[in-house]
Parts: sequence; structure tokens; C-alpha cells
Amino acid sequence: MLPKIDFKPDIIHCNDWECGPICILLREQYKSMEFYKDIKTVFTIHNLQWQGNFPRDTLSILGLGEEFYNPDSLEFYGSVNYMKAGILYSDLLTTVSPTYAKEIRTPEYGHGLDGVIRKRQKDLRGIINGISYRVYNPETDMDIYKRYTHHFIGGKKENKREFQKEIGLEIRDDIPLVGMVSPLSDKKGFDLIEESIEEIIKMDLQLVILGTGDPIYEDLLRSIEKKFPYKMRAIITYNLEVAKKIFASTDIFLMPSKFEACGLNQMIALRYGAIPLVRETGGLIDTVEPFNHQYLKGNGFVFKEHCKRSMIFALNEAIALYEKDKETWNKLVERAMNQDFSWTASAKKYVELYNELA
Repeated sequence: MLPKIDFKPDIIHCNDWECGPICILLREQYKSMEFYKDIKTVFTIHNLQWQGNFPRDTLSILGLGEEFYNPDSLEFYGSVNYMKAGILYSDLLTTVSPTYAKEIRTPEYGHGLDGVIRKRQKDLRGIINGISYRVYNPETDMDIYKRYTHHFIGGKKENKREFQKEIGLEIRDDIPLVGMVSPLSDKKGFDLIEESIEEIIKMDLQLVILGTGDPIYEDLLRSIEKKFPYKMRAIITYNLEVAKKIFASTDIFLMPSKFEACGLNQMIALRYGAIPLVRETGGLIDTVEPFNHQYLKGNGFVFKEHCKRSMIFALNEAIALYEKDKETWNKLVERAMNQDFSWTASAKKYVELYNELA
């Protein structure tokens, strides 16, 4: 296609397993042609769990010989692995956060490809994703009740009151409103929610969860709402307008993910001044710095172990700060909103990467 449209790129940036074969085809077939010989590839892994495994005869469909069906090339436990093609045959590798770039070198997060990635770790970079500051901007967002900025966080309190009224919860400023916007799955930490939900509900808070997913968790949340209608709302759907209202109105945003290559919702929460409470994994730890009361540093709360005890401890810590030290809490909200997780910062790092490769 490229010669026919008269476009010769310096770099082809391939994303995930669907694009993996581009890297091997360019290196093994097309580089013998003058037009293609200087084109480089970058291969980005968004989620190593999804790898694109296909039968052996896929090689003939790609126009590749049987010599590529071996453990040092595309063979992977009896299949042809498209993700492996991208990892082995690209010029540079990236993934969507610095911590995830480290995690995927381990058996726990490598999904069988950790050894392949360790072979190429000198060519691997972690660049955090960004969010659209045009779509997610509490200063201009017409989907929320009241626009506000980090200079005027009183508008956030108004959003909280209006949302409490809309979803039928008691209007209370003295306790935190805790929110989640998430697929309902084990990956997102709903095994922890299931284990601790009744204990969470009995804490000094209100809880709202928006999302769909595993029917077991959908039914669980409906039953908890029915049992504690004055404390909790389960909105079993996905709606961007409602999601933005949750970001704008909640005080604490809960993300207890089992793993999270990058994560976007914690960055959106920070943008709206909803203080994230996250597990220490992937892009969550790269974007959420644990709050330090002594030095007044950090922008959220972090727990390490994927267990109920650790999550409950962190949640109690966040609630205590909200209820007992409103001045510090407000400063924490202002600092969270004042951070830059737009695509502008990430784009600069990609440009540096492209220049390095070109």
C-alpha cells in the first residue's frame, strides 16, 4: 500500500497483537526492497494478557515459512503468537506505564512471555498514557452540575450535594462520598469489594458504583443497595455523563485493581479533585503518589497487598483525613487538580522516542 499512495514513513508504530505481524513482515520480507529498507517499527503493549494465538498454518497465510515455527521465533505452546512477533521483531518496544514495563518481565504479569521480554528489556520503554483535557475539564464540563477549578473547589461541594440529591442519598458534607467507575471484574478488584463490601458500607461514608460486568458482581451490588439504601447506590450500566458526575461529586475514588497496565480513571479522578485510592500496581503507582501527612506530599492513597485488610486500612486513613482535617484535605484536592496528566506530556516522550529511533 505505501508505495501506491507515495508515502514513506520513518517509523510504523504498531499497537498490540493485531499489529504484531507487521514487525516480522517488514523485517523478513519487505526490507529486501529498496522502498522499505530504512523503515523502523515501534511496538506498544497495552495489555500482555491478550496475545493473538493462532494455528500453525497461519504462517502460510502470512506468507512466512516453517522456519519461523520454533520457540525462538513465533511458536508459542503449539500456536503462532502475534504478540510475540511484535516483541521479537520490532526495533523498539513500549508499554503504557513505567511500572508495567517492569511487571511484564516477571512470571506474575508476563503471561508466558516474560522470558521473551527480558531478552529485549534494553529496548523496552514505559510511557504513561494521557487523558483528554478537552473532554475531562471541570472548568468547562457541561455534563456536571457546577463548573469549578483548583482555585475554586467550592464548586465540587455543590456537585456532591446535587448528585446526592439526584441519586437519593442523604445530603451530607461531613462524610466522604466514595465512587467507583469500572467494569465489574476480578481484574478491577471486585473480588476485594465482594469480600469487604458489608464492612465498607458500615464505615462513615456513602458509596456509589457505576459499571457493568460479571453477573455475580452485578447481583451483589444490587443486593447491597437493597440492604443499605441510605448508604449506597449501584448504577448497573455505563454512561459517560453519569461517570463525569461521579468524578465531579465524589471525595474518594476507589480503584483496587488486581493489575492495571496504565489506568485512566485515576487520572480523570485527579483532574476532577476526587482523591484516588488505588492498589500499588502498574500505571496506578506511576500516577498516584501516597499522601504523606508529615510533609504534605502526595496526591492520593495507596495500598500494596491485594487483600481486604490493606484496602480497608487505606480507606480508613482517607476517611480520617477527610473528617478530621478539612484544611489539609482541601489542599490535597487542589494539588490533585493542579497536576498534568494530559497527552501533551506523554506526546513529548513519544517524540523523543521516535527521534532516538530515526
